Amino acid sequence: MLLENKHAVIYGAGGAVGSAVALAFAREGARVFLVGRTLAPLEKVAQEISAAGGLAEIAQVDALDEQAVASYLDEIISNFGWIDISFNAVGLDDIHGTPLVEMAQEDFALPTVRAITTHFVTATAAARYMAKNGSGVILAITAIAGQGSSNVGGFGVACVAIEGFCRQLAAEMGSQGVRVVCLRSAGSPDAPGVDEVFHLHAERAGLSREAFEARVAASTMLKRLPRLAEVADMAVLMASDRASAITGSVVSVTCGE
Repeated sequence: MLLENKHAVIYGAGGAVGSAVALAFAREGARVFLVGRTLAPLEKVAQEISAAGGLAEIAQVDALDEQAVASYLDEIISNFGWIDISFNAVGLDDIHGTPLVEMAQEDFALPTVRAITTHFVTATAAARYMAKNGSGVILAITAIAGQGSSNVGGFGVACVAIEGFCRQLAAEMGSQGVRVVCLRSAGSPDAPGVDEVFHLHAERAGLSREAFEARVAASTMLKRLPRLAEVADMAVLMASDRASAITGSVVSVTCGE
């Protein structure tokens, strides 16, 4: 197993990406710490992990709250000894389907403010602990919207901000044995949130939901979009020692976008 005896903290673990990654981490031997603002989705993921023989702990923590995150990591260290992996899959509350010239400034700025805040809070807190042990992996996820897409509001800008933050943190923490890697997805159509966004874009383009997905998929080399399980498998690989020479990188999980 690639992550045997590893301790992984997953923020936004009740969401589609967070839960898929949590299940994959647990399958590969990690003890996973599922973090989110509401307990019910975390409990569902934890039950699925336990049923498969994995180890999962849950905690209600707001990733925007610096003190709450620090206190929770203190608790993990106190009870379990160390942290190997930190993955941020917190939602950005982004609004899609509206052109920038029709958006309110607050709606445009919210995803970037939320992204930078939660990533700074969770990643720097983890990095401080990891540096003491001389090892650790911090993971983030963005989307191809950061390369320039229409009607994605502030989401694309937030993706660029996350990737830039990851590169800088990687440069600062590399000498202390901490790796920082960002996954970039093309959007997984089996994720409820992506499905909702595809419906919005399809409506604006005058297409069916299926036709819109096909148009997006046609721009990829594989002519399809990555499934949640494929994104989760890449997260496992990047978190493992098999990727020990990779840091400061944005790893494409886009089917060749």
